[in-house]
Amino acid sequence: MSRFWSPVVHALSPYVPGEQPKQDGIVKLNTNENPYPPSPRVLAAIASTAERLRLYPDPRASRLREAIAARYDVEPEEVFVGNGSDEVLAHTFQALLKHDAPLLFPDITYSFYPVYCRLYAVAHEEVPLDAAMRIEIADYRRVSSAILLCNPNAPTGVALPRDAIAALLAEHPDRLVVVDEAYVDFGAESAVPLVARHDNLLVIQTFSKSRALAGLRVGFAIGQRPLIEALERVKDSFNSYPLDCLAIAGAVAAIEDDGWFRESRARIIASREALARDLGQLGFEVPPSLANFVFARHRSHSGADLAAALRQRGVLVRHFGKPRIEDFLRITVGTEEQCGRLIEVLRGLI
Repeated sequence: MSRFWSPVVHALSPYVPGEQPKQDGIVKLNTNENPYPPSPRVLAAIASTAERLRLYPDPRASRLREAIAARYDVEPEEVFVGNGSDEVLAHTFQALLKHDAPLLFPDITYSFYPVYCRLYAVAHEEVPLDAAMRIEIADYRRVSSAILLCNPNAPTGVALPRDAIAALLAEHPDRLVVVDEAYVDFGAESAVPLVARHDNLLVIQTFSKSRALAGLRVGFAIGQRPLIEALERVKDSFNSYPLDCLAIAGAVAAIEDDGWFRESRARIIASREALARDLGQLGFEVPPSLANFVFARHRSHSGADLAAALRQRGVLVRHFGKPRIEDFLRITVGTEEQCGRLIEVLRGLI
């Protein structure tokens, strides 16, 4: 603490990211990273771009916006890119979510949302998930300025179908609906096809998970032009160059290599289903996940105890010591070998 701190800093409770261990030999299943390397085309594109490091990157990242637009059948002007989806979310909070009526989001969801609310002084209310860890659209029939949903939700992995999002948009045409689709590529339905019909929809995605580029920091949003313009105005008042030339080149190569994307995604989905089955056989309750992680609770062991015991044996998973979910573990879907090691250790503990 310093006497120079502003009142904003005094009031913050920062987001706590998952542990990044320094030692070798750890089975790291705690931060939802892709267990497989990125496309070889990404590495080649980055290498060929290194000679441009002396120059500023394109502030609009036009090549990347065009590649994303082509992939999702939208216009480049309907695409915004930023330094990871967390930055895109931060600009969204500042540009679009700060109003007199509260922002609504689930009580169990991505824990960065309340952090941004405190940082940007956004009034908000948390809407409880139901007993099965599902978002109930009817529960959002209350006074609000906007609705923010992570779909599939984190840390539960449970997803809403596209028609539920469409119903929400139609029921609340005067409220902005932001759908954070960080994990959508692992089996859920994206809301992007709804953008053309709904001026109150903003969809946010990332290259960190399904494209295996967590270390490159690239995220994007898709929405009708007025929403994207708001994000651009905030971005250009903060940092004109959020993406460096290496990130732009690597992300373009990643989204263009559809074969690598499909193969990697299929392996992760297959491993997720096998992991959920194996955990169920060990007595875990596992809600149906459409993400690259599972959320699991054992019937007779506390989540904190299991997380600590796993860590002692070189396996990292994520534990949240929060009401309603303190006995759950969020487990990233790793390689077949990593998942096998997790199950082997758990058999010895349970």
